[in-house]
Amino acid sequence: MRLLVRERLFAIGDDYWIEDVDGRKVFLVDGKAMRLRDTFELKDETGQVLVELRQKLVSLRDTMLIERGDEELARVRRKRLSLLRNHYRVTLVDGTEMDVSGKILDREFAIEYDGELLAQISRRWLTIRDTYGIDVVREDADIALLIAVAMCVIVLADKDSEG
Repeated sequence: MRLLVRERLFAIGDDYWIEDVDGRKVFLVDGKAMRLRDTFELKDETGQVLVELRQKLVSLRDTMLIERGDEELARVRRKRLSLLRNHYRVTLVDGTEMDVSGKILDREFAIEYDGELLAQISRRWLTIRDTYGIDVVREDADIALLIAVAMCVIVLADKDSEG
């Protein structure tokens, strides 16, 4: 499944749609303004909340939490930094981990589990300015979770580049 995200809309308080390649609205990102921490809800086309993303307030390293319902689903934090690539680790509540690496600020990165590619985030195959794609490779993947992971990593990387 390939999805399109308009980059300039990644801001707190903005609501925007993630579309499929045919332009159909698939997911709504509901940014929550006036909060002490970054908070987003990812909703389906009917308005049902699939996952909630929020920045953890007290943490040694910047951390984003992904919750489904009232339960934590995953934590996203920076793994290490190298000159050309950013690395983030996603720890799921069952203890398994996903790795995210690539040029996050350039919107060119991959989400992997146990060495297997789950999703590729890229501007390479798009001609629309300020837009990038999320290409979910595995058909049985939790698409909402992968979108949430991509959003968390981008929010954390943008904060790192500002500070």
